[in-house]
Amino acid sequence: MINQIAQRVGRLGGTTAPSILLFLLMFGIYAAHEPSAISPFGISNLVNNAVVLALASAGLTIVILTGNLDLSGSGVVALSNVVVATTSTGVLGSSGSLAVVLAIGIVVGAVNGFLVAYLRLQSLAVTIGSLIICQGIALLVLPAPGGQVADAISDGVTGDLHGIPTAAIILIAAGLLWLILKNTRRGIALYAVGADEAAANLSGIDSRSTKLFAFVAAGICYAVAGFVYCAEIGSGDPRVSDSFLLFMFASVAIGGTSLTGGLGGVIGTIFGAGILTVMQKMLFALGVAEFYTNIFNGLIMIAAIFFGQLTPLVFRLTRREAT
Repeated sequence: MINQIAQRVGRLGGTTAPSILLFLLMFGIYAAHEPSAISPFGISNLVNNAVVLALASAGLTIVILTGNLDLSGSGVVALSNVVVATTSTGVLGSSGSLAVVLAIGIVVGAVNGFLVAYLRLQSLAVTIGSLIICQGIALLVLPAPGGQVADAISDGVTGDLHGIPTAAIILIAAGLLWLILKNTRRGIALYAVGADEAAANLSGIDSRSTKLFAFVAAGICYAVAGFVYCAEIGSGDPRVSDSFLLFMFASVAIGGTSLTGGLGGVIGTIFGAGILTVMQKMLFALGVAEFYTNIFNGLIMIAAIFFGQLTPLVFRLTRREAT
């Protein structure tokens, strides 16, 4: 059973193909109307704009693969953001604030995972509660946008290393870590639990520890996203979570991950976040009036999600015919 699942996971790379093609198409349209898009500055700006959404959405993807939902992500991003903005220039410093936000992500993820996996509570209800709690704490820490970020954090995250944007290095590292993880027993278990939890348990997979791992890993991704976001804006914003969550789910769906679990992956989600980022720039470059931007955003998003879900649908139909 494990070997069959492993072989299936090995073929899942195809689910990312539509998102990659769509990203290249939209970037081509954007570059045709904005030549600076292909300049080092333009590419760096694009990556910096996409990295936060990509990291947060990557965490959400891991949870969704197990067949669960996680609405706490944007709350953890907001809480991590304000914590860095209020502690990084103080006693904790840059590394201390990073350690604190990582601890926040781990704790929130562990609590969510324990309640969902071991107490069998609904993930939607649990993570809504976590979202509200994190938002409330974020407002207590920083009632209004403000605070200050240590120069070491801002310069390090928004700068470059030997000409390569740090944000790009972060995304490449996230992608490589996922490629390593998905081929391990734990990574295969994520897909197995999402595809058929009962069958996964019968094959010797511990679905409870797998779900716990997924939520903790997601919490870490959310925390890092909040840390990076704070570095990019140079301050804290407790209201960042107000609209962030919808774009996280859109990135996951556009990237080809099935929202019912068992199909997809982080690589597709990263490109999904890139599509949403390029879409905003493309509409601006095409001269679409701001009044119509939201309408076009919605239409393009629906079309992109439909396009991104075609491969998982074909994969499921093919699997049914084979069986």
